[in-house]
Amino acid sequence: MEGDYNYRQALTKAMGMCSQSERCRFDIVAKFRQWELSEEEISEAVDYLIKEHFLNEERFVRFFVNDKLRFNKWGKIKLSFMLRQKQIPDTLIKAALGQIDNEFYEKTLHDLLSSKVKAIKGASSYERKAKLAIFAQSHGFEAELAFRIAGQLIGNKESNER
Repeated sequence: MEGDYNYRQALTKAMGMCSQSERCRFDIVAKFRQWELSEEEISEAVDYLIKEHFLNEERFVRFFVNDKLRFNKWGKIKLSFMLRQKQIPDTLIKAALGQIDNEFYEKTLHDLLSSKVKAIKGASSYERKAKLAIFAQSHGFEAELAFRIAGQLIGNKESNER
């Protein structure tokens, strides 16, 4: 049963979870609460995990940003929002987002929109460009960048069709 962990079992299980993949303090605390540890035990366990380098928020943020950008094609806005939901400090978020290579970031958005452009229907190129940009924004990309790349793709596609 979920809540039947004692302190030692919960700590051992948390160490295993942190060894398998990067975790943040917010997620681990939520798991400890789910396992019905006291707040004192949670505080002690989190301190231990940090001291023994099982938990490191800076490392978590770097991996989170890298993985979600590469695999989920999330933009900086969505990345920032999701990290704030996990109560990550703004300084860590800004530092991680600042390390994103702009060329890779734009290529990621270009690839995302290139795969979507064929499915976009609209009466005019303006309407299709807007729909494509809205799709990019739903993935957390900035409006200006989304419209610029959508314009490049719609413009290129229409000139190729002529």
